[in-house]
Amino acid sequence: MKLFAPIAALCLLAAASSAQAADPNLGRNLAATCANCHGTNGNAVKGAGIDALSGMPKDKTLQKLADFKSGDKPASIMHQIAKGYTDEQLDLIATYFAAQK
Repeated sequence: MKLFAPIAALCLLAAASSAQAADPNLGRNLAATCANCHGTNGNAVKGAGIDALSGMPKDKTLQKLADFKSGDKPASIMHQIAKGYTDEQLDLIATYFAAQK
């Protein structure tokens, strides 16, 4: 009986992790939080002074996000937003925007 609780907890943790990773829309859902500033699907309004994320190469997006997260790139809000995501979530977001047109 003493082993049941830890084993049950590990099973629940594994199920939750695989459920999150298996969601094919997770990248899209996370990227939706960027729409307020960067436009729907990363299509920013031209001339608004905000980077368009749609179609930006994944590695370039990840580098910018890493720079915001580390504080190497100053920003008014992006450094705070980037710190709120795990590296895996940022990868999903960058992958999503790279696939947009």
